[in-house]
Formats: sequence, structure tokens, C-alpha cells
Amino acid sequence: MYAFCVKTSRLGPQYRAAALDELDGGSFDVVVIGGGITGVGCALDAASRGLSVALIEQRDLGSGTSSRSSNLIHGGLRYLEQLDFKLVREALRERELLLRSIAPHLVWPVPLIYPIKHRIWERAYVGAGITLYDALAKLGRSTLPRQWHLSKKELTRVFPGIKKDEFVGGIRYYDAGTDDARLVLAIARTAAQTGATILTSARVTGFGRDEAGRINSVEATCLESGKRITVGAGVVINATGVWTDATEMLVGDTDKDVTASKGIHVVVPKSAIDSSVGFITKTKTSVLFLIPQGEFWIIGTTDTPWELDLDHPAASERDIAYVLEQANRVLARQLTTEDIVGVFAGLRPLVIGNAVSTAKLSREHSITEPASGLITIAGGKLTTYRVMAQDTVDRACEAVGVDVPPTKTDQIPLVGATGYSAMNDSREELASRYGVTESEIRRLLHRYGSEATEILDLAASDPILAKQAPSGPYLGAEIRFAVECEAALHLDDVLTRRTRLSIECDDRGTEAAEFVASIMAPLLGWEGAAVARELEHYTKRVAAERDSQTMPDDHTADAARLGAPDIRTLGA
Repeated sequence: MYAFCVKTSRLGPQYRAAALDELDGGSFDVVVIGGGITGVGCALDAASRGLSVALIEQRDLGSGTSSRSSNLIHGGLRYLEQLDFKLVREALRERELLLRSIAPHLVWPVPLIYPIKHRIWERAYVGAGITLYDALAKLGRSTLPRQWHLSKKELTRVFPGIKKDEFVGGIRYYDAGTDDARLVLAIARTAAQTGATILTSARVTGFGRDEAGRINSVEATCLESGKRITVGAGVVINATGVWTDATEMLVGDTDKDVTASKGIHVVVPKSAIDSSVGFITKTKTSVLFLIPQGEFWIIGTTDTPWELDLDHPAASERDIAYVLEQANRVLARQLTTEDIVGVFAGLRPLVIGNAVSTAKLSREHSITEPASGLITIAGGKLTTYRVMAQDTVDRACEAVGVDVPPTKTDQIPLVGATGYSAMNDSREELASRYGVTESEIRRLLHRYGSEATEILDLAASDPILAKQAPSGPYLGAEIRFAVECEAALHLDDVLTRRTRLSIECDDRGTEAAEFVASIMAPLLGWEGAAVARELEHYTKRVAAERDSQTMPDDHTADAARLGAPDIRTLGA
């Protein structure tokens, strides 16, 4: 068993068992509900200020909105049109911190083209906007290159696959890309290393109150064993995203504070689009992104209201057709459904305002106290998770009258960041030492940072761990590391979030499932029946997603997706 006086970033099965025992009957200064980007950010912020912290997540870390984004760390160029300069400047500062010091292994520069159709007024208008964007970035000491105006000839040189007669030129500028699921995971592990206790696969079912009616405990059920626990809390932070209202209903608050907006993305191979840069432009109802991501392109997105099952956002046939249609307005080689290797859908938690369209609702966060002792953080965006966490912990401590030092998370590198730059400079030497290609070293460094050598050492220790999973580049060692260090409990956790096999191959990861399960099984104590259940669940989940993508609209797609069982509910 781990002793919780020893801080660790290794969130394996033993850690989880100890965390479950620690939480049951234990008492913490802060209990965070929700293991998405906001929740883990709050856990890290609070723990780094010296508070005792517990985090409870009903499924897997980042399993909701936080692993289904456009994978961009950006200032929000389109928010300049809404004159939201504060939000843009704040986001650009956070972008630079992530690139430079907090997570340089998980966040990287991405060149983007904003196309121009009108030579004079549009170039002047867009150019002025991006000039302001760059200026705000420089206030945050940005190290990214400034904008560059492109003629039509220059545009077609950097983006040969573009429709040449559609545009008269463009403006190249930079934002940043990430792997959102791995960013969430790194923050959670850093929070644990700082002293937070992290418990996944446990659903909050209620709250306890003291004689004055103030919330002073959280009741939860472990979805792996069915064990019920009660955790004492000085203050509770509700960071459940689109589940915000459902969580607040447990304290009798029936007001609707958050609405869900669905965004879907399709994934196509790198070879499907002839370009060395990404692409962004506005559509009638959303924004079109073509984002390079390793050997693939992520293309999205939509922005439509979602009022169905929050656990199962589903991409419909209409959604996919819309994204392809928008992309094909730009691309000379027309994409079809045959090009698609993956599809994913996520829900944005938008703070309700007076706007009619979800595309106009606030991406800024709001912090409320729906009941004494319960602080809710809602809204916001991936890029500004650290600011959201700081504001929330400040408010929570103020609510209970606790003095804490200012946040210092802007000075805390995430797990894998320390030593990353030196390793990145030594890729050739590492490749020679481990007998792998330099591109493989680069891939591992972008996923694990300075922990990449731990993966390589594991691979060198066992031929099975040195093997690649079918249909993908991921090593058996990465699967083992996911279980022993990254809190993976189920096949879906590994195939969908620790790796991206579920969206990076035509079979959606089903071919790799047995290989992955064979490595996970001895580490998690799965016997034959448990392995069969994991494989069956994953196969049904993939089938349900494929079915939903052939349904015309959200209602039919949602019904199709619900054909897949929730393995954590089964486990309870």
C-alpha cells in the first residue's frame, strides 16, 4: 500500500486501493468533484497551496469534454470580434506558459492559415485582427513567430491542397496544439505528486451537512466494487462540466446554469490533405479547423445544442456530412466518408446567458455557491484551465475563511516537463542507445516528456512490451505504463485516451484490443471472464458509435449510441 504521506505521480492499482481507503472516513480541506481539465487544475492549485485535497471522478480522467476537443491551446482569435480582449490576452499568456515551461512536451507550435477571399478590405480587416492578436501575445512574452501575409502563390506553396481559385491569399499565424487527454492526465499526476489524493471510477451520490446546514461531506460509490464511502470536506468544488446541474440537484438546486453544445470532429490520414500548415476559417454556424496532429488531421467542428444523454454525445450522419462539406469548400481533393478513420463528439459546458445560439454563449467561466460549502465552477476553455482553477480555489477558501498563499501553478512544471528540453536535444543519442528511430524518440517525448526513457526501459526489459499494438505505433510498454502510472482501469481508457487507437485506425482499435487486454489483465487481476467482458464492452461501444454515424439526426444517433453498456456501471 502507498502511504499518503509519500507523494507520488504513479497512479496504479495499488494507489487507487489506498486512495479509496484514505477517502473513506477521511477528511480533507478541499474535495473536488470532476476529473476533467478544470477539476484536476483545481486539485493541483489547492494542493500546491498546502491544502489537503481529494478528487473524485465518476469515470476516467478527462473522459468527458476534456478529451474531445479540437486539441488546440489558443487565445481565441474569434473572440476578438466579440471585443473580449481580456479573455484573449489571458488565454495567450496561458498558451505561452504551457509552451515554455509548464508542459513543453505536451504543447507545441502549430502554424495556421486564415484564408483571404477579398484583396483589400478583408486582408486589412483580418490582418488588423491578427496584428492585435500578436500584440496581445507579446504582452505575455510570446515566443511564437508573428503573422505573415501570403500572396496567392505563397498560399498554394504552403497549402498545395487548397482550392486555388477560391482565395486570393492568406495570413499565416501561430497557435499551439496539444493532446488534450494526456494534458489532463499530466495535471492530475502532478496534483497527486503535490499531495492530492485522486480517485477515479467513483460516483458522487449525495452530500452530508452539519447542524447549520453547511455541506461538510461527500457521499460516493466506487463503481469497481460497489463500496460506499463518505469523505469529510471543509469545502467542496463542483467541477463537473456539463454535469454541473445534475450535481447541484443533489443539494436541491434545480436552476439550470449550464447548457451543452455538441462539437464533433473527424480524423483523416495526413496523406488525405496536401499541406504543411493547418487551416482556420469561419462557417455560418461555427468555425472550421483543419489541425495537423502527428500522422493525422483533426477536422471540425460543429456547435449545436445537445439535450440528450450527457454520457453519450453522438455524431450523426448529418454532423459528419456538415464537417466534410465545410472542409471540401476549401480542399481541391474532395474528402469522403471513405477517408475518415475516426470520429469523436464532445459537449462544451456553456454558461447560460441571454443569447439564443449556443455559438454565442460565454466561454468564460463563472463561479457560484449554490449551497453553503459547495462552490461550482462552470464554463471556461481548455487553454485557461489554470486561471479557472486559481479563481475557484480563491473563492472556495474565501467561502470558508481560510487564508492561503497565492497560487504558484504558473511555476510548477507538469510531470514529464523537467528535463524534457535536454532529452529533446539528445534525440539522436537516445535513438542510438535504445536501438530505435529518432522519429520514435520524438513521438515518445511528445507523449511522456522526460519519462520517455521509462517507456524505453520497459520495452527493453520484455519482448512483449517492445511490440507495437496492431494498427498503431503504441508499444506494449505504453500500455503497461498506462496501468501502472496513469490510472487506466479499463480497456476503453487505454484505447481511447492513453492512446488514440479508437480514432486513429479504420477498425477503431478493435484489432489492437486483445493485445492491449493481454498486457492489462495481469496488472489489474482480470481473469478470463473479466477479459471477455472488457473486449465485449469495447466492441459494442465501437459498434454503437458506428451505428450512430449512419443515423440522420441527434435523436436517432443517441439511441444507437446507447446500445453500448457502461462498463463502470456493470462493475458496480
